[in-house]
Amino acid sequence: MLSNLKLPQKLASPLGLFVNDSKLAFRTQPSGIRRLAENRNINLTDSYWDQFITLFDSSSDVFSLISSNDIRRAVIEAPENVETLVAVISSRLFNLVTDHTFPSSANGVASLASSFIKTAASTAGVSTSERNPTKEVLNCLRILSRVLPVLFENENALLEQKIMWTRDAGVEGDGSHAEIADESSQFVIADDEDEEGNVPVVESTSSAPPPDDGVVQDNERKSKRPTLAERLISCAIDLLFCCGFTLPSKIQVDHHKINYVIWEKGVGATVDAGPGNGLEQNKVEVLRFLLVLLSKQIYSSPATLFSKPSQYSLALVQRTARRHVLTILCSLLNTAMNSSKPVMPTSAGSAFESVASSLPYNHLVFKGEDMKELLVGYSLQTLCALLDFKTTSSAREGHTTTDDTTGSTSTLKTNAFRYFLAKLHRTSDFDFIIDGIFGILEQHMSAVHNVLPGSRKPIPYILETIVFLWKAIDLNKKFRNYILESGKVVRLLAYLLCYCMEAKDKPQQHGVCRAISYIIQSLSSENAFGAKLAFPMKVPLPAKWSVQGNVGDFVINSIYTVISTSSGRLNSLYPSLIISLSNSAPHFKNLSIVSSNKLLSLLTSFSSPLFLFSDEGHPRLLFFLLEVFNGIIQNRLNDNPNVVYAVIRSHKVFEDLGTFTLASGLREVKRIELTREEQARLDSKKGGIVDLEKGRTSSNEYYETTSTSSATPETRNSGEVSLRGSDSEMIASAQPLMSPSGEEFPTIASISEENTSHPSEKARGKMPARTSSLSEDMMHELERLASSGVGRKGFVPTQEWVSSWQQGLPLDVILLTISELLPKVQELQASSSKAGSVSSVVDFLRTVSLTHALPPNSVPSPRRFVWTDSSSVWLTSLLWGDIYVRNMAPLGIWNATNVRLFHVKHTQSQTRQLTDAVSSVVGGLGGLLSRNNVGSSEMSSRARTPR
Repeated sequence: MLSNLKLPQKLASPLGLFVNDSKLAFRTQPSGIRRLAENRNINLTDSYWDQFITLFDSSSDVFSLISSNDIRRAVIEAPENVETLVAVISSRLFNLVTDHTFPSSANGVASLASSFIKTAASTAGVSTSERNPTKEVLNCLRILSRVLPVLFENENALLEQKIMWTRDAGVEGDGSHAEIADESSQFVIADDEDEEGNVPVVESTSSAPPPDDGVVQDNERKSKRPTLAERLISCAIDLLFCCGFTLPSKIQVDHHKINYVIWEKGVGATVDAGPGNGLEQNKVEVLRFLLVLLSKQIYSSPATLFSKPSQYSLALVQRTARRHVLTILCSLLNTAMNSSKPVMPTSAGSAFESVASSLPYNHLVFKGEDMKELLVGYSLQTLCALLDFKTTSSAREGHTTTDDTTGSTSTLKTNAFRYFLAKLHRTSDFDFIIDGIFGILEQHMSAVHNVLPGSRKPIPYILETIVFLWKAIDLNKKFRNYILESGKVVRLLAYLLCYCMEAKDKPQQHGVCRAISYIIQSLSSENAFGAKLAFPMKVPLPAKWSVQGNVGDFVINSIYTVISTSSGRLNSLYPSLIISLSNSAPHFKNLSIVSSNKLLSLLTSFSSPLFLFSDEGHPRLLFFLLEVFNGIIQNRLNDNPNVVYAVIRSHKVFEDLGTFTLASGLREVKRIELTREEQARLDSKKGGIVDLEKGRTSSNEYYETTSTSSATPETRNSGEVSLRGSDSEMIASAQPLMSPSGEEFPTIASISEENTSHPSEKARGKMPARTSSLSEDMMHELERLASSGVGRKGFVPTQEWVSSWQQGLPLDVILLTISELLPKVQELQASSSKAGSVSSVVDFLRTVSLTHALPPNSVPSPRRFVWTDSSSVWLTSLLWGDIYVRNMAPLGIWNATNVRLFHVKHTQSQTRQLTDAVSSVVGGLGGLLSRNNVGSSEMSSRARTPR
């Protein structure tokens, strides 16, 4: 993997052949980094600043020799020096970009040899005056990337505002004046506003381009001098499209080195810009710098994220020329979507790379950085950060409540990147995007489920891929309809649910699982989604996740697996997953016996008193799950005899809900406690040793008790979520039922008023009474029991609270169905042989009609995912938390800075030596395959979600 591996700029550092005295002195001597804080008012022209531009050979040099504490100390003790440092570095950057010597020759073996010779000469005391403008430009970006996060973390931000956003702060040079090629020979952008052609079109042509109507007109730019921050953004954009630096030199037109050409073929481009040696590394460096500028958001609290938006993000998404926005958008998008496609070798080195990348365990052999992988990751991170950015006025952008309106309200004035993504409409572009997403998801599945586990490196940018998919579906209605109507939604659904089932036991992946649950809810609210549920499930899947039956069976079994085996750790997913089932219920057909039993198992779990009493929001889950059965009975009664038969067999569960009170629920809780105590007493008589194998509950056991001896204080009283078999019970979750906002899920009373059809008086006479009375003394005793620790976080269930949701449960249709069919089924079973009773009942249910007994069927009204401020903050926290963690090593861009948007939790992991890995490969795969974590420590980010 030669072309994509990062070769060291100097052999002295990795091999230890020479000691670089200048770097050591910079770190330790008073004339080095210490002077920045110790000497006040260093002159702008002092030679001290030169070493910041010429000394370092890599990003690692900068981030290891200059710590965030060094910058922070200077900000406190000598802020004027930090201001001068930023001014000098920025000025040098602007001048270098416009200099005719930039870019210098591309990195490669020749430059490596030259660096080796210069290092040896420098060590021997021989002066080498040859300049390397490319290296100096990169060092400018690296220094700024080191300094800016420390400026961002200051809550009052006075110094940052003075340095970056004061318009009269003069700095010589401007990246916007770089030599730009005549764009008339590159492409024309058409932005027709008619119904069918309201899409930006980027085509190769030689005709003259229309006037560039960026968000800020040229005359406005001339009348107002841009701030330093705006010039840095403009310069970074130019560097992304600089021939010889990030684009091949061969496409340079005359002396114009800035050429806005899309990097790779795909959306807006039919050909690649072309390969270039060392260009990927330079793209990574520039994108990393852009991410640093955009990262100002992570130093805002969730409460101020939208009310005080980042000025850097505003400048990039609102004040960048339209042509530049399109080129950046297409370049980042195409780079990411092409990542899973095989690359035809163009040289001996690329041929070797192609062969090496196909070898198992190649990531353990080739330890260098894979620049292509880094570039794809940074492209997705930058793309998602740009698409995710919102202001107060656009925080609730997303789907409207009608089916015939567009899903995006973004404009050029709010976020040009969101606007142009929403404008895509070509089928070929949609094919390219969804195939790229499928390719990434398939690569991940292949790595996880390979015949040789661990032989493939996991895909590191899955979260960004999922976030981009969500943004594309959410912003572009045509893309959403394309996925639904083309049938590719089944394949997408399979990949997403398989990922969810695979990641459910990995806490660091739970944020991705939650995002997936919202995507599924969003898709399930479309009628075209429901039409695909009856299709046979033909998507090739890992054996352990494959299901016999149709797509509906797969959805039910997958959601059941996520809920039943996650031990309550994924309760934030439950609402959206159950709502997805409720949205899909009117379209389910021919559900299997297994799927029917699992629906009943979920109902038994959610109707458990211990689960209902453990959290004030849990009855909502029961409400949504009852809607699943209502949707099937009212819309697909004869198409789902197995479900109806399962309802009849479990009629007592529904009837108990109809008469549920605080008293009956607490009696059941008490009974469970006595059962546990009795079991513990029996175990103690046997010596206190529990045979785990014999103690496992069977699929027909009604209750499963969980040991509390090792539970934490927070979980001891409420146990874990555990589902086994069709009649098992869910023990109360220790985690809060978390949703983006309470606005998404109204009270059960309000829901039932809107969606429940009321039966006739005749029908009501057939249903059991749904109330019961208690003596005052009994109520006091039961409420005392309720206040003794049934609820979570101090929640005490009361009879008034129970009545508020119990009377609104959508049970009428189900109880009417039971009252009509139960006697007939019992009679049919009595008259049939035992062997044929089930088949005869199923045949009977296929033809039965209940139109005379059930209330008129209402039109299904699916529940869409609704964006709120809380959900928007959560997604931004999730995205930037992942970016933060991904960049912790080797550079640690934002390490040790005061991040406010999310919490960062440090956990130690076991180290693994290379010798252990090699010996495991040689001696046997077992030891190697069991180890997944590499490195001395890892960090996981936990988003701070407003409640």
